[in-house]
Amino acid sequence: MASAFILWLAVCLSGSWAVDRGNFKTCDQSAFCKRQRALKPTESPYRALLETMELTNTRLTLQLINDNNKVRLLLELYRLQGNITRVKINELKPLKPRYEVPDVLIREPPTEPLSLLSQDENGVVLSLGADSQRVIVSARPFRLDIMEGREVLMSLNSRGLLAFEHLRIRKDTQAEPEAENKEEADQTNQAEVAKEEGEKVDDGMWEETFKSHSDSKPNGPSAVSLDFSLPGVEHVYGIPEHADTLRLKTTDNGDPYRLYNLDVFQYELYNPMALYGAVPVMLAHNAQRTTGIFWLNAAETWVDISSNTAGKTVFGKMLDYVQGSSETPQTDVRWISESGIIDVFIMLGPTAKDVFSQYASLTGTQSFPPLSSLAYHQCRWNYNDQEDVKAVDMGFDEHDIPYDFIWLDIEHTDGKRYFTWDPHKFATPKEMLQGLMDKKRKMVAIVDPHIKVDSSYKIHNEIRSRGYYIKNKDGGDYEGWCWPGSAGYPDFTRADMRSWWASMFAYDQYEGSMENLYTWNDMNEPSVFNGPEVTMHKDATHGDWEHRDVHNLYGFYVQMATAEGQIQRSGGVERPFVLTRAFFAGSQRYGAVWTGDNAAEWDHLKISIPMCLSLGLVGISFCGADVGGFFKTPSSELLVRWYQTGAYQPFFRAHAHLDTPRREPWLFGPENTALIREAVRQRYTLLPYWYLQFYHTHRTGEPVMRPLWVEYPQDPATFALDDEFLIGRDLLVHPVTEEGARGVTAYLPGKNEVWFDVNTFQKHNGAQNLYIPVTMNSIPVFQRGGSIIPRKLRVRRSSTCMEHDPYTLYVALNPQRTAEGELYIDDGHTFNYEKKEFVHRRLSFVSNILSSVDLAPDAQFTTPSWIERVVILGASKPSNVTLKTADGQESQLEFDFDSSMSVLTLRKPGMNAGADWTVTLK
Repeated sequence: MASAFILWLAVCLSGSWAVDRGNFKTCDQSAFCKRQRALKPTESPYRALLETMELTNTRLTLQLINDNNKVRLLLELYRLQGNITRVKINELKPLKPRYEVPDVLIREPPTEPLSLLSQDENGVVLSLGADSQRVIVSARPFRLDIMEGREVLMSLNSRGLLAFEHLRIRKDTQAEPEAENKEEADQTNQAEVAKEEGEKVDDGMWEETFKSHSDSKPNGPSAVSLDFSLPGVEHVYGIPEHADTLRLKTTDNGDPYRLYNLDVFQYELYNPMALYGAVPVMLAHNAQRTTGIFWLNAAETWVDISSNTAGKTVFGKMLDYVQGSSETPQTDVRWISESGIIDVFIMLGPTAKDVFSQYASLTGTQSFPPLSSLAYHQCRWNYNDQEDVKAVDMGFDEHDIPYDFIWLDIEHTDGKRYFTWDPHKFATPKEMLQGLMDKKRKMVAIVDPHIKVDSSYKIHNEIRSRGYYIKNKDGGDYEGWCWPGSAGYPDFTRADMRSWWASMFAYDQYEGSMENLYTWNDMNEPSVFNGPEVTMHKDATHGDWEHRDVHNLYGFYVQMATAEGQIQRSGGVERPFVLTRAFFAGSQRYGAVWTGDNAAEWDHLKISIPMCLSLGLVGISFCGADVGGFFKTPSSELLVRWYQTGAYQPFFRAHAHLDTPRREPWLFGPENTALIREAVRQRYTLLPYWYLQFYHTHRTGEPVMRPLWVEYPQDPATFALDDEFLIGRDLLVHPVTEEGARGVTAYLPGKNEVWFDVNTFQKHNGAQNLYIPVTMNSIPVFQRGGSIIPRKLRVRRSSTCMEHDPYTLYVALNPQRTAEGELYIDDGHTFNYEKKEFVHRRLSFVSNILSSVDLAPDAQFTTPSWIERVVILGASKPSNVTLKTADGQESQLEFDFDSSMSVLTLRKPGMNAGADWTVTLK
């Protein structure tokens, strides 16, 4: 068996390095999707039974009936705090409980009172509180409309596509037939059952096959579906993970977007195929409002998008306008899930930042990472042994390139047994880790959730003896092929399993581990090499539930348990760092994600931008792509451009496949080494700003890397841009992602704003497309006029070495000659910030006075860091500059003024970064 596995694996790894689409289902090959998509917009068979309505202080309940089969559903409607409406639909009396997603919401969402405004035989009108918002429940056919004044914000079931496949008994009423007549008898019985229930029996309702795999479907058909109409909307975003544009496309002429966590080997670009993670959240935006839909369902899900303006050219839209066409733009969205219930949160904004806050109130915010994890990470599959690790570490020092983390992939283990080390290649892991710690560096080692079936392996024996493995449909432990060969899969949906897994990260359990060892969870979709679609059989079981019910949660739970293990090993003191490939809504609470197995191709570099932007919009800010591409070999030009792009994305890691040539940054000649060094150093100088942005996203849910439309919501020119982005609100980045580029055109937003090139300090007006000539050392980055950005210019071998170094403030003045910003400092690695141990300063420039004011006067933290330089862009030359410190002392500061660029530099002001002070220009 082992030799067969190795042969099969060799065939996989030596292939053409392109996705085999035949391994993954289309909608037509997914029985429930095909069945539901065959339903076309029509008058809904569902009506509301108004006589069953009950209205309490916290919710409305109402029965719905399907007039075709007489099955009743229960509608629950909640008004939640923060301008959110929740709609739940379940069977009134299901044969057995249907799965409702646990653990994703951070709490039971607090409600606000619903009040009845009016009621008649046609429906009811309820108040949603502020801004004359109300929900109209129409009875026949059933429909929900959410309105503000006379404007319809969103409609549910307006196209009649609500569908709810009720659980039923498969009725085999005849005696067991003889073998030759069994198939015919089964078909007869199913037809009789269908006639009873007024429904057609289709292939795939009770059993489904894909390639050589069979899905037994013991519960029969159980799909749910609901349509949403968005009047006035042409732009929708979100529902990652897909290798596609930021603005979602219509799906009328192809497959819907699929949400089903899968291990996709070198994925294709610009299509709706499922990838490694699934976040069922969509944002809709126009110049007046941003709204969101959160479809809380962990089963396989497909999302159809249609629009009445799809395909119209700009000229066609202008012609409509000239001819007085009254058609209002509208986008229609339909969600289809294989099982579970309908549980949807409608986030009513009205601004994008309101939607971020609303979603964060439901699923939490991005975890606040250790500062070092925002620096540069060096990885490949695999560093060969301890000597190799040492040589790479020394190579960074010899070439004066900083890094913080070096990574070990699966080959570091003893035969793919996780929580172990290869006894020959990594014989003394603590010695290796101590060597890194002496340089204030860290390591990440991979720990995957497939466990080698081996009676001599402690982890396997513990899981099996405790009964923690997922079961197959017959009740035995589920086994599949993955990197170790035959593997079992722990049931991370169990709290006791997660608790045990967390305990395995204790220093006395994970032999060879130290406090500077962190974790990478890969293959956690879960990946099953010999399973259907390279994942787990849907009829495997997690206690009372089938895998089909929980599939998209598996990676979420693996990362949750791993992060908890890192926290526990330090006694709750240290913040964790865990990278995951699979994810779901709420995964932001547990660490970082990356975009998976990309390729060394220019289009893969380009797609990293919209992929990370889409993740940020749905709460997952800590995102990055493998720098250089995982598969294939990049040209030196592509590698340099990828470093320049990755340096301005939240998670910054180079990674490469086992079969690719080595590509440490110094292996491409001295000129390219210098270019890569400069890109990495730029990342390190900006770490104070990155850390501030992660503090903000941890507090608010606003994305770190964000589309321009978030900050410029009324500017249609920004709505579909995805080749440039903002970091926070003050840095605009337009990476060079075209081969052989000699120039790029960046859109600078803001009609009354100015932007400063961070390299030349040249000022440019907003609301223009700016052509920028580029060379190989160009990274087009602009600072917004009106902002103050802190940097650390003394770049050292790691971020920890820079902890107490001084700051330089870059003050970019707007046309009103004002600016503001913030500075945030804490210890960079513990949870002590939750105890108010931090510095948080407001920096402002008004009326020629630059000042630092405490934003958290009740916080207690001291820093030895000081301000060593202030650079003011767009300044006038002063006659003198006076510093006044908190104790009242005044001193004159030295300064230089570049009149050609209007740049004023204050040298060695020397005030403490955590103190009150003012600098006055006269």
